[in-house]
Amino acid sequence: MAQQVEDGPVASRKRFFDRPTTGKAVLVVAAYLAYYLLVSLAVGAVFGDEIDQDDPLATGAGIFFGLVLPIAIGAVTVLGFTAFTGRLRSVFGAQPVRGRGWMWIGPALVVTAVVSHAASIKWSGWGPEQIALIALLGICVGLAEELASRGLPVLMLRGAGHSERFVMVVSSLLFALMHMVNVLSGMKPSTVLLTVVYAFGFGVCMYLTMRVTGTIWAAIVLHAVTDPTTILASGGVDEAVTDHAGGWSLLGSAVTILMIVFSFVAVFLVRGGRRAPAAG
Repeated sequence: MAQQVEDGPVASRKRFFDRPTTGKAVLVVAAYLAYYLLVSLAVGAVFGDEIDQDDPLATGAGIFFGLVLPIAIGAVTVLGFTAFTGRLRSVFGAQPVRGRGWMWIGPALVVTAVVSHAASIKWSGWGPEQIALIALLGICVGLAEELASRGLPVLMLRGAGHSERFVMVVSSLLFALMHMVNVLSGMKPSTVLLTVVYAFGFGVCMYLTMRVTGTIWAAIVLHAVTDPTTILASGGVDEAVTDHAGGWSLLGSAVTILMIVFSFVAVFLVRGGRRAPAAG
């Protein structure tokens, strides 16, 4: 019996992603970012009275509606989109290219930063509700941003036949450029630039975490604990941990600088040959 050929709009959209290119990887990241911004605007329009614009972390309602809900919707959507393209197993499965020993430096630096930030948190300044919601925020951010920048995009860049160095640099750069939208919230351009540079370094470390552990789950977990500890230690979103004097905060600052330096060194160290482009 002849095999029935799937046809129609849904099949066409799926076949679109069966032909991976660099442009489509960029499109996925850009579409996610645009969608997240639109969702944030919609949530703000409906629940704006619950959000303290000067300090979104001031109340539980402000944290939930201003920060958690938009990224949670984004996480569910990007997860659903990954399932729609039929690539859940590929994204969450074992990495096709395993890492080398030196790559453990990436996750080790991130873990050190997380521990130093956690140790410098003034826990008495936060309520249980705030801590729980910020932790939930971290889970949503880890899932959404890792899937949007190192899930489908990495899969597509590899499927297009690029080297692992290209995959690492481009996926990390896309992740970094996502943070340029912080300028829309009134953040100083100089601060935005520093955030973008840090995000590139962090993105490289997340890519290396995927490689050396063999799974995107490790990157999701590390990302999920990085944002909450940073927020709780700094007292703000996208703020540097500089308010507290002491060894732990100094260690965190030093590790952040090392992370950025290491990411640029990793560009020259990473290996992985080109693969044949996926069949159309």
